Parts: sequence; structure tokens; C-alpha cells
Amino acid sequence: MAADRDAVARKQHHIDVCLNEAVDYQGVTTGFERYRLPYHALTQTNLTEIDLTTQFLGAKLRAPVLIGAMTGGAELSGTINRNLAAAAQKLGVGMMLGSQRIMLRRGEQARDRFDSFAVRDVAPDVLLIGNIGLSQLTHANAPLITEALRRVGADALAVHTNPLQEAMQANGDTDFAGSRGRLREIGPAIGYPLILKEVGHGIGAAAVAELTDGSSDDVPVSAIDVAGAGGTSWSRVEQFVRYGYVRYPDLADWGVPTARAVIEVRQALPRIPLIASGGIRTGMDAAKAFALGADVVAIARPLLSAAIESAGAVADRLQSLIDELRICLHGCGAPDLAALRDIRLTH
Repeated sequence: MAADRDAVARKQHHIDVCLNEAVDYQGVTTGFERYRLPYHALTQTNLTEIDLTTQFLGAKLRAPVLIGAMTGGAELSGTINRNLAAAAQKLGVGMMLGSQRIMLRRGEQARDRFDSFAVRDVAPDVLLIGNIGLSQLTHANAPLITEALRRVGADALAVHTNPLQEAMQANGDTDFAGSRGRLREIGPAIGYPLILKEVGHGIGAAAVAELTDGSSDDVPVSAIDVAGAGGTSWSRVEQFVRYGYVRYPDLADWGVPTARAVIEVRQALPRIPLIASGGIRTGMDAAKAFALGADVVAIARPLLSAAIESAGAVADRLQSLIDELRICLHGCGAPDLAALRDIRLTH
């Protein structure tokens, strides 16, 4: 019970810090600003006919966007998740839940823990991705994870690997030894497509080499979310939560920038479905991510304030990004996402 209360309090503290503190990277950018999307003054496209639809993990999205993992467990988390989910339903995009670790516990508050993740009634058609930490991916937890995914009606599972965030956390899970083996051994027992993701410090070439053991044909996950550096630093967030200030500024600015992460993962794994997240703030950011090799983009913290307000506010914020993305395709002469991915960015 005490552990449950601590976990819920920490989730609420995360929300408060993300709303009120400077949690973005201070000295590291996503790297997208180093690239230019070529402008085509004689484009042969019609803006109203630009096709943003895409298939991702077997689901059709009306735009190549996911609402990124944000929260769960606290009372306010339920409001946030339902508003996010309703917006995803309206726009035909996907959604990733926050960590469901708290759902793996048993006790009197099990119903309350589930409620903050229950969104299927407002988002029956959305590609819904569950979420658990790599540290929780154990043989003992496998049936509990499967049950948690079934209860929320998830279509896939994101497994987040976050050694830096956990190291900053009081009593964090800091033993990542054997994690690659657990992905290979336990992942198939879950029974859902797995997405390997970071939380904002990036998956790059070193992580992919560890994941694949040098073979691009032997990948134990269905997709990768690079979750790169340049947006929200969860090392910074956890330091605010733990100390009330940033005690280790160099660690708060450590990670693989998002643009570089996309390039490195795509070069190593040319066929794997790839999510670009970490500092995606505009339609132009998204367009550059697709040109560098991403299949979809994910956006999280920029939607937090809107999600506390209403589903309509979330939908308006996302629609603005989608509209800008559409104009980017039109302005560079790409009628659809496949054509955009063939365009070479300039420096």
C-alpha cells in the first residue's frame, strides 16, 4: 500500500514538474534545425489532395502521428488520458499510454489503478499502445503484463528502456544487466507486438548494435521509438522531483539527439517500423523526421496542458501540427509520405 501511494504521488509530481519547471534540454537540440526541407516553387501537388494516411503495426492512421506516452496512475492521469484518447479518436491517430507498471500490483486499489488507463470507451478505433518498463519485463510479470494490456484493450506494447532516468530516480531500477536477453526470451510470451523505446535520451547506433547483436535480420521487437534528446529531458524531470533542482546539469543534457537517432537506427535497420519522438514540436520537424527515415512521429509533453483542459484543446493542437505537415509536403512537391521519404534534405 505504501509503495502504491508513493508511486501515485510520484506520477502527480511528474505532472507538476512538467507543467511548471524548465524540463527541456538546455544545451542539446534535436538536430532537425541543421537540415532544410527543399522548397519546390513549381510543385505539381494539390494541397487538398495531399495524402497523409499510413499503416503502422497493422493499423491505418489518418495522419502519421502518435500521442506519446505521458502518464497513468494518478487521479489527474485519468482525465489527461481520456482527453488524449478522445482527441486521437477524432483525428484518426494513435496513442501510447503512460507506464502501466502500477497495474501489475495487486491490492485494494487495483480498480483505481486501472481507471486512469481506461480509454477504450472514448477511443474504440484508436491504435492503442500499452507501456511497461524493461525492468518490469520478467518471467514472473509476463502474465500480469498480458492481463494489463488485455484490460485496457491495447493493440501493442511499448517497452521503455530508460537507464539514465532510473539512475536519477530515488530507488530507481538501475540493474539493466541481461535486458537484451529478457526482450528475446520474454517478449514473445507477452503475445503483443513489442516496441522498444527510450523516454527522451535516445536510441542510437550503440543500442541497436546491442539489440541485434550485429544482425539486422534478427530483431526481437516489431518497432523502435528513438525518443531522442532535444525535447523533454527526463533526467532533468527526475532531478526536480528528487532534489527540487537540477543537481547534475551535464546528466540533464545527455543523450542522442533525435535527428541523429533516426538516421542511425534507419541505417542499421532499413526495414523496421520507426517512430521519431523527442522534441517534435512542429509539422516541419515531423516532415524532416520522415525524410530522414521515420514512419510516424510521436508528441507528448506539448499536449499536456491541453489534455488537462479538454479533448478539443488537444485535437486543436495536434491538428495545427498535421496542417503544417500537409503544407510541408505540398511545398516540397511530395503528394504523399512515400514521396517525402525519397526527398533528400539539405544542410
